[in-house]
Amino acid sequence: MHKNKVVCSVAYLQAHFARLFMERHSLSAQDFLVLNRKKDILGFLRLGYEPFHLTGDEGVLEELDDYVYN
Repeated sequence: MHKNKVVCSVAYLQAHFARLFMERHSLSAQDFLVLNRKKDILGFLRLGYEPFHLTGDEGVLEELDDYVYN
């Protein structure tokens, strides 16, 4: 896959799961940004792109919950 296409795919995955995570935990965008600075949620999603893009939303959200809150 072309590098620009991968970057776009990763960015889409990050945006998608950031939105779902915020909804799941009733976080504002500002709250999410603060939590992301502490836990690097977007970095976690970037590193997990390969398995995450093949996993259903609920499975990825459970992984995020474990990463952020445990």
